[in-house]
Amino acid sequence: MPQIVVTIDEKTYRMACAEGEEKHLETLAADVDGKISELRGSFGQIGDLRLTVMAAIMATDQLYEARRKLQELQAQIDADAETRTASEAGSETRRREFAESLDETAAALERITAKLTAGA
Repeated sequence: MPQIVVTIDEKTYRMACAEGEEKHLETLAADVDGKISELRGSFGQIGDLRLTVMAAIMATDQLYEARRKLQELQAQIDADAETRTASEAGSETRRREFAESLDETAAALERITAKLTAGA
């Protein structure tokens, strides 16, 4: 199992990860480091643990917001699919009605043709 070293808040950590996930873990660690640096810039020296907790809450909030947006998008996709299905069903009904109308018209024309031919 690969191991990498990441730096968060000027402290280094050795971490294990799955094969091929090294770059991803480094990116995540850099994001956490960035959040902690941002918080330290806003609040000053308020303690490592408090900064870490605040960074975790910020990350969790972003995750929550992303999940909420994903649910909204999924609901919209589902609604669009239902609308499309209803529209397709309506189109099929209209096609069937049109075909029946054409059949009736063709039958009427055949009756008229038969009468005209019989009278001639």
